[in-house]
Amino acid sequence: MTVAYDTLGYSKALQTAGIPRGQADAHAEAARDFIMAELVTKTDLKAALDAQSLKFALMLGGASLTLFGALTAVIKLI
Repeated sequence: MTVAYDTLGYSKALQTAGIPRGQADAHAEAARDFIMAELVTKTDLKAALDAQSLKFALMLGGASLTLFGALTAVIKLI
């Protein structure tokens, strides 16, 4: 998922703080290319957590069935 990033606004904020325009522009572009590419959005995080929750539920269900089967076998032996 793409995230909007205002390089012009970022550059202008740096210029207002006293950074020369060329450096401010380069910093804004570098931030867009290297930092923004690594950010995780809420949607990305929710999808990953949903997938992990499903995986955990399936593993727990499988373990429960295995335990139930083992207990049933033990009870039949007694």
